[in-house]
Amino acid sequence: MARTAMPDFTASPESVRTHGMNTSPLSIDYSLCMSDGVGDRGGLTDAELDAEAPAFERGLARLLGEVDAGRLGFFTLPKERAALQAIDAYVGSLPEGITDVLMLGIGGSSLGAKALVEGLGASTELAFTQPERRRLHLPDNSDPGRLAALLGCLEPRATLVVAVSKSGGTVETAAALLVARQWLAQGLAEKASEHLVVITDPEGGSLHDLAEAEGLEAFSIPSNVGGRFSVFTPVGLLPARLLGLDASGLLDGAAAMAEACRVPTLRDNPAGLLATLHVLHQRLRGHGIHVLMPYADALRPFAAWYVQLWAESLGKRLDRRGRIVESGPTPLPAVGATDQHAQGQLFVEGPRDKLVTFVRVAELAHDLTIPHEDGDYAYLGGHSLAQLLDFERRGTALALAEGGRPNLTIGLPRLDAHGLGALFFLYQAATAIAGELYGVNAFDQPGVEGGKELAYGLLGRAGYAEAAARVRDLEAARSKRHSLG
Repeated sequence: MARTAMPDFTASPESVRTHGMNTSPLSIDYSLCMSDGVGDRGGLTDAELDAEAPAFERGLARLLGEVDAGRLGFFTLPKERAALQAIDAYVGSLPEGITDVLMLGIGGSSLGAKALVEGLGASTELAFTQPERRRLHLPDNSDPGRLAALLGCLEPRATLVVAVSKSGGTVETAAALLVARQWLAQGLAEKASEHLVVITDPEGGSLHDLAEAEGLEAFSIPSNVGGRFSVFTPVGLLPARLLGLDASGLLDGAAAMAEACRVPTLRDNPAGLLATLHVLHQRLRGHGIHVLMPYADALRPFAAWYVQLWAESLGKRLDRRGRIVESGPTPLPAVGATDQHAQGQLFVEGPRDKLVTFVRVAELAHDLTIPHEDGDYAYLGGHSLAQLLDFERRGTALALAEGGRPNLTIGLPRLDAHGLGALFFLYQAATAIAGELYGVNAFDQPGVEGGKELAYGLLGRAGYAEAAARVRDLEAARSKRHSLG
């Protein structure tokens, strides 16, 4: 294949804002996932992209119809401020001396909060550099090691426990809550309830009932908002405000992106464009592994959040008509420049089954200048670490393109509350639109429920005797010939 001309990547983020999109708070450069950037084998043609425009328009119209009917709440959350006002009042009334927040949740009840606070610079790993901020701890699993270690070093009187479960019955969260509540009671006696707050469904469920019975402070996840779409509810806003972060700016950025995502023209709608590129690359070019690779350590948790959002929403056995499709993309997290060394070889020379999306932050909050030194390292002198990071991103993108490997770049002017809010909403809306293009329901997760039911059977939960019997039958059917040790 003849080597194609490469675009100039020295331009500012504004100059690579392709095909309009002048209402978007960020830019999308998709030149290197089109055929004139990577060749016909790896890239889409303009005709192929434009041919999908009617399907996008129908999908967007259906999606916005659900939004306007009040059945799809994530889309309107950025313009709402009542929850944030209630959160601010609560945070202002907390007992003095709260230095640590222990947030108990899993999946959508944890990943979004971690991505939000770390994206805004409140690193959970570098808390010692921010003594003025509370520390946030997110065990995010039922593995006892992490929770036991946390409870062993935290002080109940200085800790606020936040339990998050949309249904109220998430078993991992329920178990961790019972352990943490006993820990609080042992350390604080009758004052334990002042150090416990829940975030759950406003109308019912075990967590809702517990809050009412014990008089706990409770915040709601709206009934029309699913857990993995809940970052703009108290799930994300409460930890943000507890750490003193700019939650209002986050909502403002998301609201600006929400307006851009209502535009009915495919190439002018950032979420529609992102979704359509991914769906077509899988359908027409076999690129079913979708890599998200931000070049900023603060966005590492964002890539993990994306994995759940994309996988749980789009990996479905049945389409909307009930037909078996067993389709969907496989999301893969990466971070630059770390994964140039860990996964870059696979991306550049491995199977041609990937579409890589880079996230570029034009202006990093901190930078370090590399000192001048004679010898082998002389070429580094005078550059900054931020320049080095961006040069590595550009080099990786072009190396992929030279080999016919498609990639695109999302550009943020800076990683602040406004930009992060826009990025979160972009991916939420893109997921919803991708569901329309794949023909699946992006807002359910039936494949997750089977494992939960069998676990309930093993635990002896009332009403799950049949599940317990299924476990016995399934385990009895395993051949012992296929076991080592």
